[in-house]
Amino acid sequence: MVKLLLVAALWVAQATVAQAVSLRVANQGDAQSMDPHSLNETVQLSFVNNIYEPLVARDQQLALTPGLATSWKQATPTVWRFELRRGVAFHDGAPFTADDVVFSFGRAAGEGSDMKSYTSSFKEVRRVDAHTVEIETTTPFPILPDVIASVYMMSKAWCVANKAEAPVDRRKGIENTASFKANGTGPFRLKERQPSTRSVLVRHAAYWDTVQGNVDQVIFTPIGNDATRVAALLSGEIDVMEPTPLQDIERIKASPGFKVLQGPELRTIFLGMDQKRDELLNSSVKGKNPFKDQRVRQAIYQAIDIEAIRTRVMRNAANPTALMVGPGIKGFDAALNRRLPHDPEAARKLLALAGYAGGFEVGLNCPNDRYVNDGAICQAVAASLARVGIKVNLQTETKVSYFPKILRRDTSFYLLGWTPGTYDAHNVLSSLLATPNDKGQGQFNLGAYSNPKIDALTLAVQSEVDPGKRNALIREAFELHATDVGHIPLHQQALAWSMKKNIELVQLADNFMPFKWVVVK
Repeated sequence: MVKLLLVAALWVAQATVAQAVSLRVANQGDAQSMDPHSLNETVQLSFVNNIYEPLVARDQQLALTPGLATSWKQATPTVWRFELRRGVAFHDGAPFTADDVVFSFGRAAGEGSDMKSYTSSFKEVRRVDAHTVEIETTTPFPILPDVIASVYMMSKAWCVANKAEAPVDRRKGIENTASFKANGTGPFRLKERQPSTRSVLVRHAAYWDTVQGNVDQVIFTPIGNDATRVAALLSGEIDVMEPTPLQDIERIKASPGFKVLQGPELRTIFLGMDQKRDELLNSSVKGKNPFKDQRVRQAIYQAIDIEAIRTRVMRNAANPTALMVGPGIKGFDAALNRRLPHDPEAARKLLALAGYAGGFEVGLNCPNDRYVNDGAICQAVAASLARVGIKVNLQTETKVSYFPKILRRDTSFYLLGWTPGTYDAHNVLSSLLATPNDKGQGQFNLGAYSNPKIDALTLAVQSEVDPGKRNALIREAFELHATDVGHIPLHQQALAWSMKKNIELVQLADNFMPFKWVVVK
């Protein structure tokens, strides 16, 4: 009898293992850290969002939905009250409480955090009781629930025990336990972390919510080379890859057993310029900074052959833009989305008027494994600028070294992509266009573009509740920015994910890939 029971138990265990569903995912780059406050970047936030969760989450239509908070309300114009979900535990079994919320927001606002811009309007986060918190802002902030959907909650006790009270600082290369280990409340636990090689997630059996997918294990592998990534998919070594090289989309579509999921993305690709230093870091011009001159910035804008980038580099999988936000973002105004014409002759005249008739040399920093064809885009920009006398010394590199460099402002000229985490234009105004300060405003305005009128409009947009008035304020700010040529918008890129035909997943316009919604048939 005992022998029969042992055999039965062994059969059940073997059956359970046999039924476990694995998903092998490849991306052109890796999540840089397991610390949810260390880098405000989509691959990073998308991956760790399977482990950590916010108070307010997003559903499959990107609408707000209860996360670790079951409800929220605006108690006063400057105070939001959140009722926390009861019965939630971290992966180590510790209960989730208001103390963790207060700690997490404080950590996200702290030195080294890349999420400070999301908390820049906070005056105080306070515990009301074990399952209630209040967030008080300096001015009325009607979109606060949208803003905090990107700020994930951590265990205070775990961070203290692991000496991870402060965020991993990617700018300074400062690491701590939170970069390699994790303890969230999400549907997946971190089983293995090998930076730049592979990371493994496994389903958290005690997860508080229902999981719609059937994946038990996720093996995430960065494969930077496009051809290698495609070969890995077609040979069956991986199940899903993102992004799909534009030149391989039709080939994969035509391959038996595979499919390509395509759709619009909310991300805007743009160029930024150092407008603060009196002398650029990487330029032949000494004793002054040509980017401080609006005529030079406009010359660069009009020198760029955006149509060549759209058709040749992006293979028509991009929409050129004149704005720092695209369709689908609250505050987008199609009437303003008109680029300055590509006009090399006008660019040369502007350079001459600014005192650079002979052109000049400048360095351009770009990633080569973050955005769709990012390195090729920068090569095209360099070729366009060469035609008007600006010699670009192009440096492309992996995002592992690229982001720390540009985030510490070690650049004169750079490429960046941005998806507003709030799906609202205020995020772009406060993060990219506002004058940088130590509270997180303008945190990703890496060239320190500054217009006091835009700063005032940003604060007004933050507190305005009337949609018509709010859109008028946003429009005014974008008009000022366009006149200044504060940045040079290029295009909105499109999404292309490839996978085996037995995979069903949800492709979100913010390029997040929640594994809890993936079904392997």
